[in-house]
Amino acid sequence: MTDPQLPAVISERRRLINLAYRMLGSLAEAEDVVQETYARWYALSERQRQEVAAPGAWLTTVASRICLDLLGSARARREHYVGKWIPEPIPGRSEWLDGPAPVDPADRVTLDESISMAFLVVLDSMTPAERVAFVLHDVFRYSFAEIADIVGRTPAACRQLASSARRRVDTSHGPSSTERAEVVRDFKRAWESKDIEALIGLLDPRATATADSGGLAPAFRDPIDGGERIARAWIEIAARGPAVTLQERTVNGQPGLVAQLDDTIVSVYAFDIAAGRITRIWAIRNPEKLRPWTAG
Repeated sequence: MTDPQLPAVISERRRLINLAYRMLGSLAEAEDVVQETYARWYALSERQRQEVAAPGAWLTTVASRICLDLLGSARARREHYVGKWIPEPIPGRSEWLDGPAPVDPADRVTLDESISMAFLVVLDSMTPAERVAFVLHDVFRYSFAEIADIVGRTPAACRQLASSARRRVDTSHGPSSTERAEVVRDFKRAWESKDIEALIGLLDPRATATADSGGLAPAFRDPIDGGERIARAWIEIAARGPAVTLQERTVNGQPGLVAQLDDTIVSVYAFDIAAGRITRIWAIRNPEKLRPWTAG
């Protein structure tokens, strides 16, 4: 017998992927969460499923609770991670990035900002409960009453969690996409030409570069602080590393770069930019995190 709720349940997949990715910073884990959520739905008896008045709300609650559990165990799991952990980068605009528009753009982050690498890194510094409450409320417009049911706290406590998380988020209006693209393009040209002075000029003196290889690819283990030190490191990469082709690509909704060796993307670079200079570089080298870039 065909499940009459099947179309409504399947149509939730895109939104659930969106939600779980922002909560976990990993597309692979987000897909696992959604798969587990659907497994729990179909573990219900037919009668139990028919008694669910709003399947979408049920699925969101289950997926959010799974994410909350995963976030709670993430610290222990990362103790075994080799080097620094950076959220998994995603390319361009795809079905994973589409989502509901914020109710009030004046006081809520935009959807593009909510998947930028800078935003995800800030989310990763939050407690699991803060992260879940903030993402559900500020990005996906859930009420604190709904969030309370998901995280098992009072609406007032959830409001406080989201407020605490919000204080860590920079909502100032940053450079436009065009301005960001120009800086990234100039960085690419300077790197390709090994122009260290140009690189230094493009980097904020207090810039930080962080690499994530998971021990599965060559990369600097500790973050590099200081624009000049970063510039020299990038010149060394260009001089000693294999000859790669750099391409301008959209990384988590913003201009970035990818390095391709033969037909394989071996690195993805995300940037944070302020006042015309690069303040942060995230270099993702872990091949397991580059799966979305090599699949299409």
